Amino acid sequence: MKGPLGFGNDDLLQEALQWQRKLVDGLKLLPGVEDVDYGVTERQEVWSDGKVKLYRFVSDKADTRKPPLLIVYALVNRPYMVDLQDGRSLVQKLLALGQDVYVLDWGYPDRSERFLTLEDYLLRYIDGAVDHLRSQREGAPVNLLGICQGGVFALCYSALRPHKVQNLISMVTPVDFHTADNMLSHWARHVDVDLFVDTLGNIPADLMNASYLMLKPFRLNVQKYVGLMDILDDKQALEDFLRMEKWIFDSPDLAGETFREFVKQFYQANGLINGSIRIGNEAVDLAQVQMPILNIYAEQDHLVPPAASKAMRAQVGSKDYTELGFRGGHIGIYVSGRAQREVPGAIDDWLSERA
Repeated sequence: MKGPLGFGNDDLLQEALQWQRKLVDGLKLLPGVEDVDYGVTERQEVWSDGKVKLYRFVSDKADTRKPPLLIVYALVNRPYMVDLQDGRSLVQKLLALGQDVYVLDWGYPDRSERFLTLEDYLLRYIDGAVDHLRSQREGAPVNLLGICQGGVFALCYSALRPHKVQNLISMVTPVDFHTADNMLSHWARHVDVDLFVDTLGNIPADLMNASYLMLKPFRLNVQKYVGLMDILDDKQALEDFLRMEKWIFDSPDLAGETFREFVKQFYQANGLINGSIRIGNEAVDLAQVQMPILNIYAEQDHLVPPAASKAMRAQVGSKDYTELGFRGGHIGIYVSGRAQREVPGAIDDWLSERA
């Protein structure tokens, strides 16, 4: 007999037996699971400045007649999310479509980088990488693909050095940091960031990860690991899970002064909307961003709500602005099956139309 919740004693017994079988199979399987690796595409270092490296992804399908596509990733995670594994790689798909793809790797800042600023990241590292790429093409501008915080960097860089950027693509990039549904922003606005940085120096990666996990505490701290039982007897699924976990917790510390500037100018002052962002001695004027823009946002993004990203349209000076909504979340936009089918092709088509 079924109870009021739709299940009875026999159902509970079968569920317990199923979990027991999966647990036994998992205990047999786990010793054979080796340390998971990441990255499916060969890459070559082509430029560096300190710990920051510029890599070119190697492919015989890359069309070097096209402007190089430079991926600018966030500081808070490692950029190999865009090339996670075979079949789940934005880079792999873009290369197959003929794009010549590069990525900036920020490395792992230590105490010697505590005083790096936004000016260092934008006008030293990004600008240095862009100048290197331009030097290989008689000074021609490049295409930028900025992701999350890297999208904010790419947007500001495009405002400061517009003659060096042919096309700008942003993915899950916040512009309005004060939308009502931005929980992370609500937290950041109440942080005494000066005390925070003066006390800690560089911001520990574990502290940042804990903050992100607490945005969805049950889903990200409990439900995810309960769901692990469902795949414990599936070696491929288990390796995929572990690979994602490795990426999540392989996070660099953040340079203290950069963190201070970013939180105060973007999260607390909402400077992209108010026009108050300064990078070093230069003011960021988004009206100068007049190159074509493709802005891709995730419709179920809990870190960068769609409204935060779609605010870009009203701030930039471009008359060629395209918006693309993706049915997924902040991470799914890189690695889900739907993302692999939709996002790289949309980027390539958009760029081809502006060739």
